[in-house]
Amino acid sequence: MKKRDSVLSDAQAFVDSHRDEGAAEIFGITELCREFGITLRALRFYEDKGLLSPRRINGARVYTRRDRARLSLILRAKAIGSPLSEIKRYLDLYGDQGEGRAQQLTYVIERTDQEIADLEKKRSRIDETLAELRVINATCRKNLASQNLAEKK
Repeated sequence: MKKRDSVLSDAQAFVDSHRDEGAAEIFGITELCREFGITLRALRFYEDKGLLSPRRINGARVYTRRDRARLSLILRAKAIGSPLSEIKRYLDLYGDQGEGRAQQLTYVIERTDQEIADLEKKRSRIDETLAELRVINATCRKNLASQNLAEKK
């Protein structure tokens, strides 16, 4: 644990020494983990899945603003239930210089349209089920009240 902490603080020191004052263009692994409330293991997992591609300088992972933005998108997409394969597809549409932005937006529109439709269907089924349960509940209450009255007589 101490060795890992030492490596992490060395990496952070390296990142800090190569950062322009006031222009946080690169980030260390611990910095991103703290900022987004995730573990080192989670960040490495996203790297293994090809969602993030940090540079390595003297063995230390160095993340750019682009990597930071991608991580933010990954976490937001996960929060709404998107599988990693879908997140990767979305991120890959962007391209190296943003040339796929229109494709990316079209993809998001299609996916959110589908999710909205699916959720509206689920809500409709939930509303139907609630109505049925309310009828059953009211009927049972009425029958129980009738039974209690009959027993008192």
